[in-house]
Amino acid sequence: VQLQASGGGLVQAGGSLRLSCAASGRTFSSYVMGWFRQAPGKEREFVTSVSWTGGSTYSHYADSVKGRFTISRDSAKNTVYLQMTSLKPEDTAVYYCAADRTTAQAMALMPPKYWGQGTQVTVSS
Repeated sequence: VQLQASGGGLVQAGGSLRLSCAASGRTFSSYVMGWFRQAPGKEREFVTSVSWTGGSTYSHYADSVKGRFTISRDSAKNTVYLQMTSLKPEDTAVYYCAADRTTAQAMALMPPKYWGQGTQVTVSS
């Protein structure tokens, strides 16, 4: 699976940004897709993940982003999106998309097998 993330940038606190991650190489629908982030001087952390089974999606979020971030996937485009709203300076990080054959909840606990390159998100105060 090859993953290509895009959409990062500079935004003011309270603003919004949407990240995209295009997947290629394998059957998109059989993989759980997710987003992780790594802030300067900190370890990479789970942000959110989404699975797709029988036409239904299930998403899982880190507590720090619940209610502000929304993950979605477009199977026709083999793309997963991360809509980020009410951004805070502490959301500043390099964001990575990831994929694995697991569950949405398990992705938060085990490092995924496939990673895309990171995209920088900077939130100014």
